[in-house]
Amino acid sequence: MAECLSEISNTTGPVEAKEELLAECESIWKQMKECQRKLMVLGTDTLLPSDAKLSLLMLQWKAITIDFHQWQTRNLEVISANPGVLLDLGIEELQKVKIDLEIVLSTVWSKNRHLEEDLEREQLWYEKQKQMLDEVEEEADTEVEYPSIKSLKTRELNELKNKVLILTTYKKELMSALDEFLDEHFPPLEEGENIEKENCLAEPVVELITLQEILQMLINTLMTTPHEPYITINESFWPPYIELLLRYGMAMRHPEDPNRMRLQAYPK
Repeated sequence: MAECLSEISNTTGPVEAKEELLAECESIWKQMKECQRKLMVLGTDTLLPSDAKLSLLMLQWKAITIDFHQWQTRNLEVISANPGVLLDLGIEELQKVKIDLEIVLSTVWSKNRHLEEDLEREQLWYEKQKQMLDEVEEEADTEVEYPSIKSLKTRELNELKNKVLILTTYKKELMSALDEFLDEHFPPLEEGENIEKENCLAEPVVELITLQEILQMLINTLMTTPHEPYITINESFWPPYIELLLRYGMAMRHPEDPNRMRLQAYPK
């Protein structure tokens, strides 16, 4: 082999030998770039920044392993016996490989960065859409529940107002009927009865109230203060009226104070 190279160098000259070596190196480099392109096609999966360098190193290691096995099985051809030429060619090729790998790494990082930006935009859009959907659902639930509650309260309020109106009307009718009954059967006391009371008891004249007024006082006290429905009996109460109310069960005395009485509670 060395004899052949010496013969070539003798016949063609150093310039032509170098051009022939460069042409052969270009052919080998094109084959390496083709292999690298195929490896890149196989390894185009999206990588995280922390795993990109490791993955590229693994691909490079696989490629070097394949080249190593290929170089073990093939017969080595001596390109040149000059160490200086081999060193220059090796340095140049390594620099080209380094530049190409840096370009590949930068491309992968740039692609991952764009994918991350797209992912962030999609996540923001998703969050906005989800928030809008939640607000719409909440408003829909409120619109469904609020009218029903409002209508229910309005209906209950109207029913209560109607009941109060009916009770007020019924109370007026009862009071009117009671007034007519009392005016007919228990007319107001005349002046002669007051004078007779004055002569008998020898006390200052006190204006006596009517039975209607006594009943009105008992009813009003029971309605306004149901927890304390008793009224105090004084000189203006005519005793026969008091006895009438007590005897017929319309009123009852206080269990501890006989000078107080209340309206009798009738069972419903």
